Amino acid sequence: MQTVKTVRIGETEIAAEASGDPAYPPVLLIMGGAASMLWWPEAFCGRLAERGRFVIRYDQRDTGLSTKYPAGQPGYGMDDVVDDAFAVLDAYGISSAHFAGFSLGGMIGQVAALKNPQRVLSLTVISSSPIGGDQTCLPPSGDAWLEHMSEAVDFADREATVDYMVEDSRLIAGVAGPFDAIGMRAFIERDFVRSGGYLSGANHGVLFDIDQKWRDRLQLMNVPLLVIHGTADPVFTHGQGEALAGLVEGARLVRLEG
Repeated sequence: MQTVKTVRIGETEIAAEASGDPAYPPVLLIMGGAASMLWWPEAFCGRLAERGRFVIRYDQRDTGLSTKYPAGQPGYGMDDVVDDAFAVLDAYGISSAHFAGFSLGGMIGQVAALKNPQRVLSLTVISSSPIGGDQTCLPPSGDAWLEHMSEAVDFADREATVDYMVEDSRLIAGVAGPFDAIGMRAFIERDFVRSGGYLSGANHGVLFDIDQKWRDRLQLMNVPLLVIHGTADPVFTHGQGEALAGLVEGARLVRLEG
């Protein structure tokens, strides 16, 4: 069973979707920067629901069907998108949930666990980085991915954007198995059309400016933390996942080879 909602926060609208039995323990999925909730695959959400979870995914601001802001003028920050996550839970009548965040979504999850820990039953951080600690000691991103990121792309050009995103997906897919370029292109085409383009996605860059009050408290996190990280991750390299797990007492780190 799927339940779709539009969550209104002032003048902002957040599109959300839930799968499974509402009586099951809830899991809130938070996707990474500039990515809609579709990047949490339906099949994955279905498998979680089949295992006895009430699974909620949503489009963050500037993605999918949620409110878009002018490029370069987001008008929001990290605290706002963290509050969005709690507002999504409120819309489904949920007081607390298990949070799972991918990439930037993992950082949002960290702030959520610090800001309102009574609402975060546990936190799973996938392919992300710590919001605190000594950032200068973290290993850098891979050269090939950084070179790709430096390319000039006209995000108003659908074909150029899709080509760029397919290559981005190839670079971050790892080396453990073959990359399905045809399937990924079809998915990105669908997501591009649903989202009305990706122009405003770059606004998520502002979310990396995390208030020092949260960075200073990361080592005090008392929410159960699971860190999942691939050894071939070119964006947030595996050492960044290790650093996060090392900063939070009792955290568990799962390595995904390749």
